[in-house]
Amino acid sequence: MILLGLLSCVDAEAPLHPGDTAERVFEVPAGATARGLGPRLVEAGIVPSEFTWKVFLRQEDGSCLKAGRHLVRGDLSLRALLDVLCANPIPEDVPFTVVEGWGIREIDAALAAKGWIAAGAYAAIAEKKSVNLPFDVTGPTLEGYLYPETYKVIPSSFSPATLIERQLATFSERFLAAHPDGFGGRSLHEVVVVASMLEREEPRPSNRPLVSGVIWKRYDGGWELGIDATSRYTLADWNDKQAFLKRLKDPADVYGTRVRKGLPPTAIGNPVAASLEAAAAPLASEYWYYLHDGEGNLHPAVDAVGHEANRTKYGVR
Repeated sequence: MILLGLLSCVDAEAPLHPGDTAERVFEVPAGATARGLGPRLVEAGIVPSEFTWKVFLRQEDGSCLKAGRHLVRGDLSLRALLDVLCANPIPEDVPFTVVEGWGIREIDAALAAKGWIAAGAYAAIAEKKSVNLPFDVTGPTLEGYLYPETYKVIPSSFSPATLIERQLATFSERFLAAHPDGFGGRSLHEVVVVASMLEREEPRPSNRPLVSGVIWKRYDGGWELGIDATSRYTLADWNDKQAFLKRLKDPADVYGTRVRKGLPPTAIGNPVAASLEAAAAPLASEYWYYLHDGEGNLHPAVDAVGHEANRTKYGVR
């Protein structure tokens, strides 16, 4: 009779705290029992007393409890609360997007801004190549091989080395796997560096094979590549116009493709498959020059005369 009286005084369907609709995270520890959660539920302000919770569990099976984080509200009923705690927990992983063309420093800055790493931790690993490499990287850093994608990560246990290894694996899956026989007379490093320039130089993927053909033609012909984006690579601020103009004329800048022949020593960012494939399969054409107008449209030219005519026509300095 006493037990029946206790059960009748607990309404399993009534809201525990009507009007309390604020969601908060309640974590069920691994190995916890439903009865053992009573003190934690009271402390979190979800159930009014351990007694109420224990009486409720006399008529309910709490063995369905699932460890992990759950979103709960104060206005839940006892039965609804148990249903939430027995449902799948909310995932711990969150998305982190590596934007197309981002370089090592930009990825590092984005991770540090989220508070997942100390500034420089990601860059230190990527620049020293101090992870397990799934393929040979002959360049001095991993710039260009850190594939841009949205990765799911767990902030509480985030490891920059693990992210880098996942990026390298994605690079291999998205690009290398399609080229088991290599790239003819080109090295992987050369292809990656050219792809990184295409990523920054040509906004439209459909135009990248043509631009790639111009770059490779100038490279093979011993010309300066004349790609302004390479001179921006080492700037603290990519859009610092004064520093950029000064860097364009600096013969000591190893990334200055207006004043030095050949490719820069590393990629200038991390390209996606469209740029990588364009670098691996350039489109042959009669063009040796190209520029973009104010709307980003591509205008190639056969010779210097045509290029200068385009510069005048489209107001490009």
